Amino acid sequence: MEKQITAPISKETARTLKAGDYVYITGTIYTARDAAHKRMKETLEKGMELPLDLKGQMIYYMGPSPAREGRPIGSAGPTTASRMDKYAPELLDLGLGGMIGKGKRSKAVIDAIVRNDAVYLAAVGGAGALLSKCIKSSEVIAYDDLGTEAIRRLEVENFPVIVVVDSEGNNLYETAIQAYRTEDTTLC
Repeated sequence: MEKQITAPISKETARTLKAGDYVYITGTIYTARDAAHKRMKETLEKGMELPLDLKGQMIYYMGPSPAREGRPIGSAGPTTASRMDKYAPELLDLGLGGMIGKGKRSKAVIDAIVRNDAVYLAAVGGAGALLSKCIKSSEVIAYDDLGTEAIRRLEVENFPVIVVVDSEGNNLYETAIQAYRTEDTTLC
């Protein structure tokens, strides 16, 4: 099923998304990768506030290439989400509404998604140049010293993703394999 949503995402909207849905996001999302997640964890350990209010926000695991002339951002493809798995449960518990990346997530992350009525979405790897066309603006809001791993606020329009793990814990990577195994795969 295809759905249009607005970011930030509400828990009510997250609950309507089901594993396998095609979703087009319009609104504000943030980027953060390994180094930014590590820095956020250190900030929380020091009892300090994060550089953004996580409530309902979506974090895109992406480090962009430099912008070409006339564009707000360069290639903007997803990175492997499992590298953020040690940080994600805490951020979800603090109100993070969703994550965008590629690849599988740990049981701890999936449990936190369910516990918090959140969602994990996948962007198509290898399509960074096409995905960048959906990004209307990009602004570094924190950790500028991290270069491409700084936290950026992106304004997106019809940004295409697929629901991988929904708020009930249904996991497209598992259900797709099961569906494939039950299909008749004999050739003519």
